[in-house]
Amino acid sequence: MNKILLALTAAAFISGCSTQTFNINGTTQAPPQTEDSQVFFINGIGQEKSTNAAEICGGADKVIKVETQETFVNGFLGFITLGIYTPRDARVYCR
Repeated sequence: MNKILLALTAAAFISGCSTQTFNINGTTQAPPQTEDSQVFFINGIGQEKSTNAAEICGGADKVIKVETQETFVNGFLGFITLGIYTPRDARVYCR
């Protein structure tokens, strides 16, 4: 019984991380132009956050990549608050 509980707990921690990457004008290894922590409540149900990448980069043609990520720490915060507080990180990469 303890092994099953341990396996389920480990699976919950491992599966909590995710990244969504949108390559717009190629790819880059450069550091992001901006990083923003976006806060959601109750698992983000009915909520949305917008980031104007063209405004950050000074034009839509200068946007290379937009990325959102739920890190281990973000998933852990969501886990211990039972999904009430669920942050995600957003990054914009420019030329």
